[in-house]
Amino acid sequence: MAPGMLSASILVILLASGVVRAAVTPVTIQELKQRYQQGGDTVYVVNFWATWCRPCVKELPHFDSLQRAHQAMRPVRVLLVSVDDPKDREKVAKFLAARSYAPQSYIVSDGNPSKWIDAVDTTWSGAIPATLFVRNNGKHRRFVEEEFSYQHLEQTFLRFCKDTQ
Repeated sequence: MAPGMLSASILVILLASGVVRAAVTPVTIQELKQRYQQGGDTVYVVNFWATWCRPCVKELPHFDSLQRAHQAMRPVRVLLVSVDDPKDREKVAKFLAARSYAPQSYIVSDGNPSKWIDAVDTTWSGAIPATLFVRNNGKHRRFVEEEFSYQHLEQTFLRFCKDTQ
């Protein structure tokens, strides 16, 4: 067996048995806002997604790559916020753990993601995927309601960083 195969096999067994899980923290909109309003010069990239949304799942690796690529150069924090039903928290945790994503992960805790729509951005139709870029304790914001390729995500992120310096 190849060297990496054994550890991958063990991870799959641990995931299936429930021993290893990604941390998926329930969060309210107020708690999320507090998170990025206390961030100073950190750029928060908050992605709203769901396990049942194919475009969301397709773009998730791009957010993971963005954080890994840029965290050494500037303060950046990617937050993945699942709008799956809160009772599916374990499902979301297993989904993320199986992919070893680095961003901090949350799930809406009130069971009604529609409460979040206007609170996140008044232009949000409620469709996902959707992404909020936030900086300077929430003073600078940009909301994007679309699926990202990695190149488009990185360009949007870099433009937001430049525009909000």
